[in-house]
Amino acid sequence: MKILIATEKPFAKTAVDGIRKIVENAGYELSLLEKYTDMSQLLSAVADADALIVRSDKVTKQVIDAAAKLKIVVRAGAGFDNLDLAACTEKNIVAMNTPGQNSNAVAELVLGLMVFMNRNKFNAGTGAELKGKKLGIHAYGNVGRLVARIAKGFDMQICAFDPFVNKEIIQADGVIAVDNVEELYSNCDYVSLHIPANDRTKKSINRKLLNLMPKGGCLINTARREIIDEDDLLQLLEERTDIKYATDVAPSNISELQQKFDIRVFATPKKIGAETAEANINAGLAAANQIVNFFKNGDTAFQLNR
Repeated sequence: MKILIATEKPFAKTAVDGIRKIVENAGYELSLLEKYTDMSQLLSAVADADALIVRSDKVTKQVIDAAAKLKIVVRAGAGFDNLDLAACTEKNIVAMNTPGQNSNAVAELVLGLMVFMNRNKFNAGTGAELKGKKLGIHAYGNVGRLVARIAKGFDMQICAFDPFVNKEIIQADGVIAVDNVEELYSNCDYVSLHIPANDRTKKSINRKLLNLMPKGGCLINTARREIIDEDDLLQLLEERTDIKYATDVAPSNISELQQKFDIRVFATPKKIGAETAEANINAGLAAANQIVNFFKNGDTAFQLNR
């Protein structure tokens, strides 16, 4: 069995060494394609691979069609919109992600962005404290739960909305489970987004929803760019001079937003939510273990395309 790591942006050496140990101890071969600059390199490398590990690399139908022996592809991370699930299913290829491995890294970034925005992006002037403020968590998955746990240390009041999570589970964590998304935005000083990007959620964070936020409200987005209606966001920031926006996924009009709204808008230079040494290693090792368990035991616990 040949397992290929194909990463335009490579794993840390420690992660690669750990993956190699897992793969070779299982009796399999590890192949590396790092920092590739052309799709043809990926198409060539994947041709004889039985398994594929990627990060944010796009596994398109073209890649799937070129991978004659491929049986499983694992996205080392939580988001999986870079995988063509339909193409995988058509070729009977199991597609997986590694949920939870970078959750703490993203959750810590959320609180970091909140402090950063509260302190005027660390510029001079009177800022504000998080203590006693209301935080709304939009989607209570792995990251949302950790955000709630960390925010408790700031003595914040925490609410969450997630129609797919039983209210009793949310409340058991000492978090207020609200009935609808409008209630979340209306009552919270800060809202942290953790929803996926799909046909139902794309552009769902719009002017109507954001305009419900209290005076001085701050939206934090470490999820996906596509969930924001960017035209609506621009209009809202023009109308509501009190609203702030901080994101780890820069909108296409970020230059215009920063030029117009300066202290009220911030975007990281690139998506860094999972960019910690710990998350990098954890996700890579989890991907390797999932592949070995799939081949050895038929384990499909994290399969996405059932």
